[in-house]
Amino acid sequence: MQITDLFIYPFKSARGIALPQARIQAMGLSGDRRMMLVDPSGHFITQRELPELARLTALPGAAYVTLRLDGISEMMVAPPQPDNRMDVAIWRSIVSAAVAHESVNAKLSEWFGRPVKLVFIDGESRREASAEWAGENSPMGFADGYQILVTTTGSLRALNEDMARHGEGEVGMDRFRPNIVVDCDEPWAEDAWTGLDIGDIRFDFVKPCPRCIMTTQDQHTGSREGANPMPAMGRLRMSADRRVPGPLFGWNAVPRGEGLVRVGDNVTVLGSREGWAIKQR
Repeated sequence: MQITDLFIYPFKSARGIALPQARIQAMGLSGDRRMMLVDPSGHFITQRELPELARLTALPGAAYVTLRLDGISEMMVAPPQPDNRMDVAIWRSIVSAAVAHESVNAKLSEWFGRPVKLVFIDGESRREASAEWAGENSPMGFADGYQILVTTTGSLRALNEDMARHGEGEVGMDRFRPNIVVDCDEPWAEDAWTGLDIGDIRFDFVKPCPRCIMTTQDQHTGSREGANPMPAMGRLRMSADRRVPGPLFGWNAVPRGEGLVRVGDNVTVLGSREGWAIKQR
């Protein structure tokens, strides 16, 4: 097996960026989900309530980040001052984040038609993944729950075949916003993997990923009018384990080392276990 794709999402819930290689750090892929949109109270905002985020591209540079909203405008954003901070809420986590300059927040509020602020993970921010699943001292950025999401080509193929049989069209891997995509012919084989070894870095598979309405949204336009994978996931992938309810696609992974991974790198399964319990229809 090999890596077929690598993606980072510099701005949480905005467009992904495909990379030929990526540096793996304790927080996941370097540059992944280090920026986030929040409301004035500090509560995080995603495509779930603001589908237009799918039209936003964030391009990190050496000195500035370029933000571009399709059909609207673009702007250069300087790194925030570390003493301009606010506590932000992302699910159950409260994180001290650096806040962009007010002129940036005003422009973003204009773009999205509501008051918003741009915040950054920086050296003073502290957030950890659930110790119950990931173990102690597992730092992360603004990703929903864990550092890295892994998906496989075989599972997407199986999902699309089921959708085709039911006249529901097909979807691309971008709907599931993975970081690492592995070429694997066997669908759902990842349920039985304890983890992967890639370039001598261990990636522990800690928890399957339950999916939400974001998988129904076109990741270039934000539209929910196209193909919808949720019915097929409900038929094929409904969790039977109450600890992780809902339809599943992909696995959350925690890196246990640092280094560089590349598209084309060989992937080795570290070990096997009993597959995740899936409801039978």
